[in-house]
Amino acid sequence: MGPVVSSFVSTPRPAAVRATPLAAVAALVGAPAPAGDAVVTGVTLNSRAVTTGDLYAALPGANAHGATFAGAAVEGGAVAVLTDAAGAHLLDEAGLDVPRVVVEEPRAVLGAVASRVYGTEHQPLRTYGITGTNGKTTTAYLVSSALHALGQTTGLIGTVETRIGDERVKSVRTTPEATDLHALLAVMAERRLDACVMEVSSHALDLHRVDGVVYDVAVFTNLSQDHLDFHGGMREYFLAKAALFTPQRSRQAVVCVDDEWGRELAGLASVPVTTLTSCADVPADWRLVADELDPAAFTLSDGSTTLRLRSALPGDFNRVNTALAALALLVSGHEAAEVERACAADPDVPGRMEPVAVPGGEHLPRCVVDYAHTPEAVAAALRALRPTTTGKLAVVIGAGGDRDRGKRAAMGRAAAEHADLVYVTNDNPRSEDPATIRAAVLQGARDAATTAELHDVDRRSVAIAQAVQAAHRSGPGATVAVVGKGHETGQEVAGTIYPFDDREEVRKALQQLITGGADA
Repeated sequence: MGPVVSSFVSTPRPAAVRATPLAAVAALVGAPAPAGDAVVTGVTLNSRAVTTGDLYAALPGANAHGATFAGAAVEGGAVAVLTDAAGAHLLDEAGLDVPRVVVEEPRAVLGAVASRVYGTEHQPLRTYGITGTNGKTTTAYLVSSALHALGQTTGLIGTVETRIGDERVKSVRTTPEATDLHALLAVMAERRLDACVMEVSSHALDLHRVDGVVYDVAVFTNLSQDHLDFHGGMREYFLAKAALFTPQRSRQAVVCVDDEWGRELAGLASVPVTTLTSCADVPADWRLVADELDPAAFTLSDGSTTLRLRSALPGDFNRVNTALAALALLVSGHEAAEVERACAADPDVPGRMEPVAVPGGEHLPRCVVDYAHTPEAVAAALRALRPTTTGKLAVVIGAGGDRDRGKRAAMGRAAAEHADLVYVTNDNPRSEDPATIRAAVLQGARDAATTAELHDVDRRSVAIAQAVQAAHRSGPGATVAVVGKGHETGQEVAGTIYPFDDREEVRKALQQLITGGADA
């Protein structure tokens, strides 16, 4: 990754302030107009981020209602409050005499309000929205990298970071809240960026975070089990994703139809759809055919036009991600020849099949860090590494706490089915007992009934060191895959986030082999 030229502490806002009468906001959301002539110049749901002229959105929360913090918001400069009936009651109880806009579900109108206040309804940015269980981040980086190669200045919003041109900051969540999202889009337009590429999570779609944005191109990668703790079932999860492919949210779509969900989506979408497959027996507009001699190379053809492309990242799934990026550019008007050239750029995706090495470690095991945290992603990552692993393949794996419990055993099974050495350890246990999570993953690995060697290691740093050491002792050609956390630089345990970076731990383990010897 390139150097960070500058960074922002809180979400930036456009320098040119638009004055929107509060009465116009009320009319937009169908609420009674408050008395007075208040004018709004910004909107936020974070009382600590309020600036003078803001509309403070006081939403009901899991632990407290946002109206509880309205006093602090008003002290910070908020001129009005957007809330529900419960919030209005709390304002009355607190004796807070502030203009208010009261609606039944304030979260559902935030996108429209933020779009009006920040003027993003007619912003000139070309926008790309990418959704799916696996591949969102990589595909977003591929599109952004290709646009940059074509001479465009881009913004990027996703799991790893938020970029405005050369300005970067670590992301808090995959898709920001609607108030922050529209502020970011307004800043990008104000700074004359050409495009914004962003990941669109199912949570964001369900929670109205992307309301008010109509993407020029929406991309679907795939769907597999994840986030069922939030959605309740695969059908509900799919329908949350499918909401992106309507005229209210996108103008055209690129859909991978390799899985059944993609095929259903292609028929369900109510915007023009371009389909892609890498399967020989699945009908699609464009077909990806891998080169038999070069695992990175492939062709992409619709029968009349053929693109010859290469994936900068290993694995079948990354060829699909590259093809999706290419099609996103094609359907947005770029010529095939320039797409071929642009897609050759290295996207440099943090924590996605990221090789980790140390100087002088050429004789040591190959090590890769990846964000794979679903059964399908774990299997795909290990399958991608197997053909170029002539020795043992080791994996360090865990599962996140307070998240979809149903996928833990399946992740363990995937690890045991595709690796020779399996080190089950802690991921982000959050509020759960780490041993209980590991037990579920281990049981899945045992149920696979393979010859894989299984290890239960409490501390993640120790698991990484043991995996690297064991791979080294096993002989030449070994590979170690550390999966689950990818780009993350912290580990959440019992409400506290401790500094932790898989890549740094891998480097320490490799360096120890150099300084301490083969049996260190």
